[in-house]
Amino acid sequence: MRVDGALARVIRSTAGRAESAAAERCELCAADVGEEHPHLYDTGAAEVRCVCRPCSVLFADDGAGEGRYRLVPRRRLRLPPVDTGVLGVPVGLVFFVPRADGTVTAQGPSPAGAMRWEVDAAAWRRLVTAVPQLATMAPDVEALLVNTVRGLDEHWIVPVDDCFRMTALVRREWQGLSGGGRVWPAVEQFFGELTERS
Repeated sequence: MRVDGALARVIRSTAGRAESAAAERCELCAADVGEEHPHLYDTGAAEVRCVCRPCSVLFADDGAGEGRYRLVPRRRLRLPPVDTGVLGVPVGLVFFVPRADGTVTAQGPSPAGAMRWEVDAAAWRRLVTAVPQLATMAPDVEALLVNTVRGLDEHWIVPVDDCFRMTALVRREWQGLSGGGRVWPAVEQFFGELTERS
C-alpha cells in the first residue's frame, strides 16, 4: 500500500519543520545560527537579539543601527570580591548594568523574571573608583554579575546575555516559595561553568 509511504513523507516533513523551527535564526536576515552565536542588544526594547556572524560585523564598533542595536561583547573577567553592599541592593544574586545615559540598574532574577532597581549614581561612581575594572564596562551590554548566596563570593564582568541566561535558568528551575531543591545547585553550576575570555 502507498499510504504507508505517503504517511512516512508527512511525518518526515513535519519533523523537518519542527526541527527547523527549533533551530535558532538570525533576527536580522533569518539565516541559521549555531549554538554559539553573537547577540545584539536592542536598546529600545531592552532585549537581546540573536544574530549570525556576518550580520554582527555590521554592528562592530557601533557601526550600524544608529545606536539602537549594540553588539554584545564576549568578554568575561573574574573580579576579586566587590563590596556591592554600598549600592543598597538587598539581594545576593544580582547584576548591575551601567547605561549610556549614566544611570545604573540592578536586576535580580526571580521566578517571575528580573526584578529591577535604580542604583544611586554617586554610590556607583564611588564603587568604580574603588574597583577600576568597572570603568572599562561597555554601557548597556556588559554587567557586573554578583553571587553571594549560600556562602559564595562570585564577582564577574560579563556580557548581558550571560545575565539573561542566568535569569531564565532561575525562572525555569524555581519551585515553591523558597526556590526548591533545584534552583541553587543550577545557579552554582552556572557560575562554575563561567570561564574568563577576552
